[in-house]
Amino acid sequence: MDVRFDKQVAIVTGAGNGLGRSHALALAQRGARVVVNDLGGARDGSGASSQAALDVVAEIEVMGGEALAHGANVAVMAEVEDMVAQAMEKWGRVDILINNAGILRDKTFAKMSLDDFKLVMDVHLMGSVNCTKAVWDIMREQEYGRIVMTTSSSGMYGNFGQSNYGAAKMAVLGFMNTLGLEGAKKNVRVNALAPTAATRMTEDLMPEELLALLSPESVTAGALVLCHESAPSRHILCAGAGGYASSRIFETEGVFLPADQQTPEVILANWDAITSTEGQRPMETGGKQSEKFLGKAMEALQAK
Repeated sequence: MDVRFDKQVAIVTGAGNGLGRSHALALAQRGARVVVNDLGGARDGSGASSQAALDVVAEIEVMGGEALAHGANVAVMAEVEDMVAQAMEKWGRVDILINNAGILRDKTFAKMSLDDFKLVMDVHLMGSVNCTKAVWDIMREQEYGRIVMTTSSSGMYGNFGQSNYGAAKMAVLGFMNTLGLEGAKKNVRVNALAPTAATRMTEDLMPEELLALLSPESVTAGALVLCHESAPSRHILCAGAGGYASSRIFETEGVFLPADQQTPEVILANWDAITSTEGQRPMETGGKQSEKFLGKAMEALQAK
């Protein structure tokens, strides 16, 4: 299958550098018209400059594509709405949104200020919420949309010194799971990308010989799958250094305890059975957990 985006309009946030730039260029190369969003700030979110976004637009135009630069701060809804309005005025639709913009304020939780925690949450989580909200009705009305959240192994598995970043990156997965359900009827599919790449965000974390393996382009190949009309929904695609994997949240089968045994002591005594991975499965909705537990309870009642 030839993955193309002809006549589609894509918004990529944080597209002036690194992964966002790679995503924007690849979408343009495959036919999309691209809104290149970048506040142009430093890695910690300070400062602003439109030059990085303008440079990416120039690259797209040189290759014969169409692009628009916008310096919206994704944490400010009015600026996001202006960005989407400009895209609609210029091209009349929005088909793809990649929520890629992010900052880092790494410190151990003991040393981290609440301001630094909140700022990272505002950019990663509320930035994704704002941009998604601004395009949601457009996509629903045209009955087509592909939205990509950017999550991280730091959120799914934890990473020392990144409690703020990890919290935000796990939060976007909860956002994705519900939006995927709500958008399904209108052909709006929502997925998440968990990248490992050599960018401004990772340049201090790894030696140069390893960074050379972590090209943004290898991650972008996965992002384009999640943007395509054939994309799944509510999936987490992990990508980096040429490796691709899927991550899902599984729940163990668990046990049922009758009312007279629902005590901490009995739960501890059954811990091995509760945590056994045999028969574990992903839950398609939150209600499936309730169905499982109530099913076990009903089975126990009927057995009496």
